[in-house]
Amino acid sequence: MKKYILIISALFSLNMAMAQVKNPKDVIKNSASDKANGRIEEASDKAVDKLENGIKGLFKKKKKNDKSDTKTQATGTTNNSASSENSHDTTPQANASIQAYQNYDFVPGDTVLFADNFTEDQDGEFPSHWTLTEGQAVVNKVNGKPAFLLTGKSNCRVYPRMKTTSYLTDPFTIEFDYYANESYGPRVALDYTNKDGNTSEGYLEFNTSGKVSTLYLPTYFSATYPNENDNTYRNKWHHAALIYKNGQVKCYIDQYRVLVIPSFFNVVPTSFGFAGFGDAARPTIFTNVRVAKGGAMNMIGKKFTESKIVTHGITFDIDKSDIKPESMGTLNMIVNIMKNNPDLKFEIDGHTDNTGDAAHNLTLSQQRADAVKAQLVGMGIDASRLTTKGFGDTVPIADNSTPDGRANNRRVEFVKM
Repeated sequence: MKKYILIISALFSLNMAMAQVKNPKDVIKNSASDKANGRIEEASDKAVDKLENGIKGLFKKKKKNDKSDTKTQATGTTNNSASSENSHDTTPQANASIQAYQNYDFVPGDTVLFADNFTEDQDGEFPSHWTLTEGQAVVNKVNGKPAFLLTGKSNCRVYPRMKTTSYLTDPFTIEFDYYANESYGPRVALDYTNKDGNTSEGYLEFNTSGKVSTLYLPTYFSATYPNENDNTYRNKWHHAALIYKNGQVKCYIDQYRVLVIPSFFNVVPTSFGFAGFGDAARPTIFTNVRVAKGGAMNMIGKKFTESKIVTHGITFDIDKSDIKPESMGTLNMIVNIMKNNPDLKFEIDGHTDNTGDAAHNLTLSQQRADAVKAQLVGMGIDASRLTTKGFGDTVPIADNSTPDGRANNRRVEFVKM
């Protein structure tokens, strides 16, 4: 009798929760409705779980070594995806593995000019390191992760707060993660001086159906993410990257080089921002923005003579030593250097910013250095040619009081032995 009472109680709780919102699964809303819906959704999911468990207890005895449980543990998935907080990870590695990136050749610049993952900003507010010139925009959590949402029925434009109006160099790189919903997708706005000496603005649009296109530039170029369509590309996070070097532009999505523009219309960009169309239900969503000067060091076939290589392209999950797949461009570069210089040996040094406890940072930096060594060994480098050392936050190369300074301090160095 008690079990039936529990089921009735669970059904009543579920009905009450569902009555308070039209669509409790709509997790990408404005800040106020997002928080309210999140509380209601959580209550609904708990009620569903309670109901299902009660029914299973009444009508089915759980077997020892149940096969479905074994499969769930092996795959890391759950049958009740709606109640799983991480049903959609907000990082591209949820969609692709390091193995998928084995031919990736994007190498970011060696000095970070601007970086923001919006973890310092309050949910529901405009981020402190950006300016708004048109439309509406807000920081909000998408599946528990902070992101920048561009909303409003007209075009929206946001730009990073920089000390100068002209800061992009030749070469430069831009990276970000974006969520492919039903909006148009983020447009990288590039300010440049045209041949007449006037300031103009053009766009590289990373569409949410997987297309990269030029907009409002002298010539139109476009290319599409391979083997994908709207149904399989959308509702996922993707990693976007671009490099400008010697008048050429290369655009990447995830592990693919999607678009190459051999001559970028004699345009030299000087600054950048983001633009997009969207509303509260379908905002343009991006996070993990990083802009750097330099990029794409071509060391293949060259004799390595430098004392060390400082890299910012080997990145990790926050407070973890798990290497992100997009790090493979930099790792491939190191492998090529070592294969072309068979006597070369490196000490792999891990460095963090000063966020958190110093002792923890020291341990974390050692774990990250060890993870890089393990990955390089897995890529064919003899382990005897590599040693590791973690320095934590003890050797900063930039000011830890700014986001870009902390981004520069989070690095992996390869010191020649």
